[in-house]
This record gives sequence, structure tokens and C-alpha cells, in this order.
Amino acid sequence: MSYSDSTLEQLRGREIVIDVAPPYVYLGKLTGYDEKYLILEQADVHDLRDTTKSREIYVVDARRLGIRANREKVFVRIGEIVSLSALEDVIV
Repeated sequence: MSYSDSTLEQLRGREIVIDVAPPYVYLGKLTGYDEKYLILEQADVHDLRDTTKSREIYVVDARRLGIRANREKVFVRIGEIVSLSALEDVIV
């Protein structure tokens, strides 16, 4: 992923979902990025080991009910990302 990637520009300012290799999911507003990190604000950093909900159910709930932020700002290492999408693209 390039820090000048036009795909990221399309997502800037929108609420997104980031799936990473470890058992975490990140939700929040993409406010910036560089060659190493995506920057989310009003973010929910969720460890899936702390819940009985699957990743899919947790994300669908966030789409329906809104993101429950537990961080003002978080930096997500690009090398850990498996997939990302706009929260509004999550099918409920």
C-alpha cells in the first residue's frame, strides 16, 4: 500500500473498518496516513478475544449502532493490515 494511494484518499474523512492479522479489529475515522501508518480518530480498538461475538457480528453492530470509540487517536501499522473498507460498505 502506497502512502499516496488514491484508494486511501477516497476513504479519508470516512469511518472505516480495518482487519489486521492479530485478533484485533479497528474502527474509526481515517484522518491521515503515511508510508507506515493509517491514522484513525474517534477509534475503537477491539480485541476479539475479549468477546463472544465474531468479527463479523461486531462490525455489523458497529454499522447499525455506531462506533464505540475507546481511543481519541490510534496509529495502525500498514504492514499488519489484511483488509480495510468503509463502514458504510458493511452489509447489514
